[in-house]
Parts: sequence; C-alpha cells; structure tokens
Amino acid sequence: MEYGSIEREIHIDATPEVVYEVISTPEHLREWWPDEAELEPVPGATGVITFGDRTAPDAQVAPLTVVEADPPRRFSFRWVYDEDEAATPANSLLVTFELVPSGTGTLLRFTETGFREKGWEAAVLEEQYRDHVNGWDYFLPRLVTYVARLVSTR
Repeated sequence: MEYGSIEREIHIDATPEVVYEVISTPEHLREWWPDEAELEPVPGATGVITFGDRTAPDAQVAPLTVVEADPPRRFSFRWVYDEDEAATPANSLLVTFELVPSGTGTLLRFTETGFREKGWEAAVLEEQYRDHVNGWDYFLPRLVTYVARLVSTR
C-alpha cells in the first residue's frame, strides 16, 4: 500500500463561495470537523484546532498554518507538526481543498500529503496514514451534510 497522499473528490450542492466559507472559517469548521478552531484564513496565519474538550487531558490540540487562501478556489494549511516549530514540508502534513464550480454546485478536490516526508518509521507512518484516512472518511461526509443544512436555512 502507498502511504503518500489521501485524495477525495466530493460533489457539494452549494456554490464555491459557500463551500469556501465552510472550509476556512472557525465558526463553520467546528460544525463539521474539530470541536474548536482558532485561525484567520489568511496565508501565513497560525492557529489551532482541538478535538475533544480542550480542558480534558485527552484533548488533541493541533497547531496549523494557513498556506494558501484564494477564495473561492483554494484553501490549504499545514498541520501535524510540533507546536514549538514552524510548519515546513519536512515536518508537517499539507491539506488542500480545491473548489471547482460544477453545475449549480461545487466539486471539492481534497488532498492531504506529506506522510513520507515526515520521516516516520514504517509502523508509525502506516498507523498515521490509516488514522487520517479514517478521519477524513468520517469528517468529509459531515462537511457535505453541514453545507446542505446551511444552504437550506439561507
């Protein structure tokens, strides 16, 4: 099995502008992905996302750095790096959301890369890759559901 990248294509029944807002702003992110999100959707901005109750010992707090913010076409960030380091291609994973108009909706092209570049030993690489595949397989459908709910109330 190849552990280089995770790629998904999903059709979302909303405009690229709406989808971009949902994938790049904290108030929308926490509705489908992390429990908490603190970030400015501008290139170079750093923030954190939290899975679980931030005050609990088992909370997972992950720093992230916005790489590209090109509304309504592309949003990307680096994450999975040590808090006391700056994100680089050698120490982090890169998540990219590419939004392509498709009829009255949007084709979302999702990629997460950088697994091999992290330098993890084989067992850790395999475990991290599987964790991320399972995570995105869980969270990306939640994105579609959340956008559908959001659009129906506008």
